[in-house]
Amino acid sequence: MALDRRLHAYRDDLADTALQGQVTAARFASGEPARITVPVTGLRPKPDAASGIDTELLFGEDVTVFDRADGWAWVQAKSDGYVGYLPESALATTADRPTHHVIVPRTFLYPGADLHFPVSAALSMGSRIAVAGEAETRGTRYFLLADGRAVVAGHCLPLGTYATDDFVAIAARFLETPYLWGGRSGFGIDCSGLVQLALQMTGRAAPRDSDMQAAGLGAVIAREELRRGDLVFWKGHAGVMADDRTLLHANGHTMTVALEDFEAAVQRIGWLYEMPTGYRRPVA
Repeated sequence: MALDRRLHAYRDDLADTALQGQVTAARFASGEPARITVPVTGLRPKPDAASGIDTELLFGEDVTVFDRADGWAWVQAKSDGYVGYLPESALATTADRPTHHVIVPRTFLYPGADLHFPVSAALSMGSRIAVAGEAETRGTRYFLLADGRAVVAGHCLPLGTYATDDFVAIAARFLETPYLWGGRSGFGIDCSGLVQLALQMTGRAAPRDSDMQAAGLGAVIAREELRRGDLVFWKGHAGVMADDRTLLHANGHTMTVALEDFEAAVQRIGWLYEMPTGYRRPVA
């Protein structure tokens, strides 16, 4: 079986214990758990800041760490299995277990429960926080982290609960968010990142990249069946149907998340990516 380096942790010198018998490596390891402690960090194919990112991990997400060297950690994300390198400084092994997740595109962390305080960080939708307490200031409720930082309570829900089951409505909340290759946050997002994050925020798992999504996300449908919530794939691109005539997608043409007439998009995209390669309907 051919293994995908994006989803399987293996190198000549080291590989995941789960891959014994499938790959050859100098040694195998089970890895150690860790958690992301910065708002967003890029996951790269090489331990090199000049290397482009494959995807991003968000505050509070879990990873398995297989190796640490020269300030870099080689990890596998728990959420979607993606493998890559990130700065070791973005990790902690003793971080509090998350209890809530951010359900708005972007929100702020304050040094205390007051929106007049200078912002200490910004968090994306999908970030996971450990709520240690609550406070109220001038009628606004805040969740408190163990270190005293605060986030607006109305911007979060307990893990496992969701604001809506309409992932198209979630995706639409990112309209005009800048396009970012490898992006997966409210600060910058790419086509498959938009699909994945929107589905995740309704409790549905999705692979990270467009080729993975096109190969197995939901059920295959015909072009004539397209309706709201269906997915359209090109070689290297993905979009969501906002209705039977309108495509919602993060794209390099407008460099934003945008709405576009579907037929016009097919013609415009065709010169670079040819015609769509398939259509799928996510499982409810």
